[in-house]
Amino acid sequence: MMRTWLLPLLFVGCGSLVAAVRAVDGSVGAGVAVWLVFALLAVVCSPLVFPRPVGAVEARERGAVDGRPVVYWRAGCKYCLRLRFRLGRDARRLHWVDIWRDPAGAAAVRAVNGGAETVPTVVVAGRPYVNPDPRWVRAQL
Repeated sequence: MMRTWLLPLLFVGCGSLVAAVRAVDGSVGAGVAVWLVFALLAVVCSPLVFPRPVGAVEARERGAVDGRPVVYWRAGCKYCLRLRFRLGRDARRLHWVDIWRDPAGAAAVRAVNGGAETVPTVVVAGRPYVNPDPRWVRAQL
């Protein structure tokens, strides 16, 4: 759980430090602006921008029932962010598994990627695809 929030906390901490230095120098407005930029980066790199994750077992069961793809991801991954933002509202229709929160999800990703935790890994109809094009994923919906 802590690993998921490490990068966002680092952004907030660094932003707070830089903002405090700016404020002490008498540039409060610049300090607030810098802090807001770091806070935005923290939100973008956090799990908050992704739909609520489910466990790997539950995602596989749901995917088998409704035929929707399962996406294995982790917070802070730029490729996962790209997929999430390019899918837009359609992202809510997928089953998202955070491999840093779910050991079974991490094991599933390692099993199909030769031991590496390469994400995003999208499973469609039981077949894994590593870092697929977001347009292709949308077409699978």
